[in-house]
Parts: sequence; C-alpha cells; structure tokens
Amino acid sequence: MIILAIETSCDDTGISIINVKCQNSNVKSCNFEILSNIVSSQVKIHAQYGGVYPLLAKREHQKNLPTVLKKALKKAGNPKIDLIAVTQGPGLEPCLWQGINFAKELTKKLNLPIVPVNHIEAHILANLINNQQLTINNFPAICLVVSGGHTQLILMKDFGKYRILGETRDDAAGECFDKTARVLGLGYPGGPAIEAKAAEYDIRNTPYEIQLPRPMIYHKNYDFSFSGLKTAVLYLVKKNFYKNNQLTINNQQLAIISHEIQQAIIDVLIYKTLKAVKEYKAKSIILGGGVVANNELRKQFKLKIVNCKLKINFLVPPKKFSTDNAAMVAIAGYYQWLKGETKSWKNVEANAHLRLK
Repeated sequence: MIILAIETSCDDTGISIINVKCQNSNVKSCNFEILSNIVSSQVKIHAQYGGVYPLLAKREHQKNLPTVLKKALKKAGNPKIDLIAVTQGPGLEPCLWQGINFAKELTKKLNLPIVPVNHIEAHILANLINNQQLTINNFPAICLVVSGGHTQLILMKDFGKYRILGETRDDAAGECFDKTARVLGLGYPGGPAIEAKAAEYDIRNTPYEIQLPRPMIYHKNYDFSFSGLKTAVLYLVKKNFYKNNQLTINNQQLAIISHEIQQAIIDVLIYKTLKAVKEYKAKSIILGGGVVANNELRKQFKLKIVNCKLKINFLVPPKKFSTDNAAMVAIAGYYQWLKGETKSWKNVEANAHLRLK
C-alpha cells in the first residue's frame, strides 16, 4: 500500500510517501519503507518574532504545499497512491486547515480514500520508523510526548488504545525552552539554542551554581507545569543580569543558566515517566515529539534505566523523525485505515484540541 501523508499542524510543511509492506496478516510486523519525506521549515521566518505566528504560518503552508508535493512525488518515483492521510489535530487551527483543504483537493482529484490523523499518535508511532517493531511484548507502554505545544504522559495498552495519565497545565516543555531562551537572548527555536549553550557548561570551571525549581515533580499526579520555571528564570535574569535596562550576561553565565534550565526540565520528565512505569508495570517507554531530539534527555533516560536496573524496552525515534514530519502521519494513517477510519473528504475537519481516545 502506498500512502501519501500531509502534515501542517504548526510551522513545518511536510509531505511524505511511504510503502507499507506486511509479510503476513500480522499488521504489527509491517515494514514502512519511506519513499520520500520532504519538510519545508519556517523557522527563519518566525525567528524574528520569537515564536510561531499562526496566520503567517498558514500563508507559508499555502505557498509551500504544491512545491513540497512535487518534490515528494518526484523523489518517490511518482508511484500510484492508494491512500491519503492528513493531520487533523491537535495544532494551530489555521495551519491544520491548509493541510486538510489541500488533502481534500487531492482526494477529489485522484478519487482516493482519506484518513484524518491525530498528531500525538503520529509522534508515538514514529517509533516504527527504521523497522522498530511494537509487539505484544511492548505493552503496556508509557508514552512521553514532548513538543512545543504538548507535554503528555500516556498509557498505551495496544495500538489505538490510549489513556492520558497527565499533561501540562500551562506551558509545555517546548514552550518553556522557547520562552527562557528569549529571556536569555538566545533566539528561536529555544530548545536547540539552550541545548547548544548548555553543552558549553563545565562543572570543573564553574564559579557558582544556581538552583531552579522542578515544578510539580513530586506531586502525586502525572500533570506538568513549566510556567513557574520560566518565571523563575525571568526573575533570576532581571535581578542579576540587567543594568540600565540592558542584558549584561557573559557566555559562561549563559552556559550555567542554560544547563540548569535543561536539567530542571529533564529531571521532571524522567521522574514522572519512571513513576508511571512502576505504577502501571509498563514493559516499554516510548518517547515522541520535537523535544526528545534533545541529546541530553535521551542520554539521561538511558542512564537512569540502567541505574534503576529496569528491564524495559526503550524506544525513541531517529532525531529527524522526532520533530514534525509527514512520515509519522503516514504510519498513523495506516493504522487508522486498518480500523476502517476512512472518511468522505466532506467530513474531514480541523480540530485544534483533538485528544487521544
């Protein structure tokens, strides 16, 4: 089966074409061959504003989609398409509609079935890329999806069987990275900027340490809150590194603060995930979302699993498939198709607050 997928939930215009090959009737042992996966990023456009402007992103999607489609088809060898998958939500509604309307036009033109896809599920199923398999031995699994707009802990009992255990009450982890990077003058996107600066931190040559809060880390629930961390950074910087309304912070100080911001977020994410693993006797930890491209987060997760002597599967997608892309949408679309979730193009609508069922 050849699937063409479209992703426009935020500021990345993505179109991918995959070939699904199943050896037998066991759909959980399928091979997802990526024929093309084209992503047109708008980072440079939005960087001057320090974040994504939905209407500007919508305009760029409208401009980029035809070009990205042409590139994706050419790279894939112009195969015969069997199914179209498109991100329905969650995301920025103006952006979602651009992808959906484009998918509808293709559906009508090519007379093909269409399946709407949940963006969060797509991030989870990105772990099937590179022939990683999710079998009965992987479930139950605790999924941590961390991106610019989402921080969720999800209990996954099987394909399509999800239960949200906890989520952010305010700023998501990715938003916290973006906002604290802006406070520090590091630019946008904040996650990679803070990660790069934190890598310069050297504990052996540090004149002082700072301690930032780990919000809600020891609360009994699985919810998250990162707005307090953002506020703590703002107060710290205003108190110590502003003179005559000018930011006066040197490179070493930036590295120290960046390291502590990153570590505070990592500590909360890992602690709550492992707590859920123990409570629900999970066999796997599955990561997804743009923030899990962070090298230090991946490294510390693996180290913590070893130190805690946990016999558990640890799945994390390749870094380039952690951020928004259409290949993961195609895979999620395949499983929606298996469940008979194809719809008339007339009934596919954007849902900015779509939740996993």
